[in-house]
Amino acid sequence: MSSFAFTQNDTNVLGMKKQKYYVVWKGVSPGIYDSWTDCQLQTKGYDGAQYKSFDTREEAERALASSPFQYIGKNAPQKDDTPKQLPENFDMNCVAVDAACSGNPGPMEYRGVYLLTGQEIFHFGPVHGTNNIGEFLAIVHALALMKQKNISLTIYSDSRNALAWVKQKKCKTKLERTPKTEELFQMIERAENWLKTHNYADIPILKWETEEWGEVPADFGRK
Repeated sequence: MSSFAFTQNDTNVLGMKKQKYYVVWKGVSPGIYDSWTDCQLQTKGYDGAQYKSFDTREEAERALASSPFQYIGKNAPQKDDTPKQLPENFDMNCVAVDAACSGNPGPMEYRGVYLLTGQEIFHFGPVHGTNNIGEFLAIVHALALMKQKNISLTIYSDSRNALAWVKQKKCKTKLERTPKTEELFQMIERAENWLKTHNYADIPILKWETEEWGEVPADFGRK
């Protein structure tokens, strides 16, 4: 198979599949916002801003009425009290990817999020695998969608392993190939083949700087 494609819950890179709700506990105007752009308008450059995304409005409303540290403890300001913020010149017209795995290996899923709207643009899983494999496949999935739609947006991933594997065009997993993982390994082979047979030099693939910017926007929130 010369192409790298999925059939599960796939949309094009500018599609809007799943509504997200953003709670701003501390910002210009605290409240609930239904786009990542509006959330950033309330928090970008605001000293000590506190915010997080939720899948439903009900979850967001409960969170807004609660302490933010019940939800963003892992993103709380460090000892120097420096809040995590995106750079002032950060281009929101980009895609962030992430994976989550319950156990390692275990049920794994990955997704991509379009930062300008905060919308989930693709999601795959769960399938038995590892987090690193999911991160690798998520990057290739985003690349394939962009080439299919003839667009070029920066892709961000917080996984150094996945970034290295994509650069090497090889998923160097130590996961054993068994009947249980056969489907996943077939996906890996298609991804590796796609990387070797397509030119994607026009699409920047960059490291999401979690320590400076906070969790990647595609994060599943399970840490």
